[in-house]
Amino acid sequence: MIFSRQRAEELFKNVLKYSTADETEAMIGSSAFSLTRFANNIIHQNVAEEAAYLSVRAVVDRRTARATTNKFDEDSIRRVCESALTLARLQPPDPDMLPMPGPQTYRAANRYFQETAEFGPRARAEIIHQTIARAERDRLTTAGICSNGASASALFNSRGLSVYHQETLSEFSVTMMLDDTSSGWAKKTSPNYVELEPEGLADRAARKALESREPREIAPGKYTVILEPSAVLDLLGFLFMDFGGLAVQEKRSCLTDRVGQKLFGGNINVYDDAHHPSQSGAAFDGEGMPRKRVTLIEKGLVNNVVYARATAHKAGVEPTGHGFPLPNEIGEMPLNIVMEGSRTSVDEMIRSTKRGLLVTRLWYIREVDPYQKLLTGMTRDGTFWIEDGEVRYGVKNLRFNQSVIEMLNQVVMLGPAQRTSGEESFDMVVPAMKVRDFNFSSITKF
Repeated sequence: MIFSRQRAEELFKNVLKYSTADETEAMIGSSAFSLTRFANNIIHQNVAEEAAYLSVRAVVDRRTARATTNKFDEDSIRRVCESALTLARLQPPDPDMLPMPGPQTYRAANRYFQETAEFGPRARAEIIHQTIARAERDRLTTAGICSNGASASALFNSRGLSVYHQETLSEFSVTMMLDDTSSGWAKKTSPNYVELEPEGLADRAARKALESREPREIAPGKYTVILEPSAVLDLLGFLFMDFGGLAVQEKRSCLTDRVGQKLFGGNINVYDDAHHPSQSGAAFDGEGMPRKRVTLIEKGLVNNVVYARATAHKAGVEPTGHGFPLPNEIGEMPLNIVMEGSRTSVDEMIRSTKRGLLVTRLWYIREVDPYQKLLTGMTRDGTFWIEDGEVRYGVKNLRFNQSVIEMLNQVVMLGPAQRTSGEESFDMVVPAMKVRDFNFSSITKF
């Protein structure tokens, strides 16, 4: 059961009844998600889960702590309030602690679709049935998931803050495999399940598996590479973790001493916008502050970082609404990334390439050098050789060692920006990229 705003407000009234802290905050959340999983061309799992929580943060004498429960009777609410207060009294005082924020005005993000919330196991099974039929048409083996659900979150405090958000989310992910020699993959998420287009995703994954059969080995080295949006996303996820004000202040960000500098190519423009139509999530942050649209990179220049309340206070600027629930040691981070693209299609990028590689996605990515944002990982599920403007054949996967900062100085073409999902990072709105001199350090055996 998803909590309504009225139900969340009733719970908070009970919290205030039992809390004796100087200031009191309550985070209230509920969710209901269902998932159908398939592998080896059969459905093998169908699960559903409902969950809810009440998390109370107490402040006393500039000390704060949080306690959480998933029980909502009067006695459980009393105990969680007492636990938060007891834990707070055990903490050292924080001289920089700010008072809790008061009431806020924000523009709500409408991301709830009743049809998505009610999408049932029979409907998911039908989607998977069609996916399996597509696989068997070409003697492929398929695996993946189809899921949907809804969630609600609310944040209240004793100074009058009151914010609420509900949304739905759906996901379809599919892998197609051919005789253990090649594979293809596709994935999409959306608050509205109608936008998933699972038949198109299944066909795309199947074609990649077929077209990359009997992959050939190529030598490692620097190549012109066309990165499809999922590959772009999983690399950029490591970069935007560093666009938090606290990370810069503590000199653990790759942007330390670089804010205000031109760090990337002039065709790189990125902003964070919780209200972008292809984004998801609430319009407020973990402290209840409105999420503002922030230009992070403009024509390659590092324009801004994002700020939670405490970090903004130290920097003498306004908070941008990107904080996490307190107490935390993370600070803040942009989570609604939008990278601007152009109208150039992947097919046009391929036609413009004399010799290079087309990469579907990347995986097992790890950070090697945090300041230069040097990453290592491997290609997966569809890597192709391009010659004279055409995709010629599949190639065996390659390991890369590549600085994201360097890569964003070598982008020669951008595709249309689109909502994109991967496996190594959160969803973003990003384009495909054509990049010169992308560094592959070694080959793999598959």
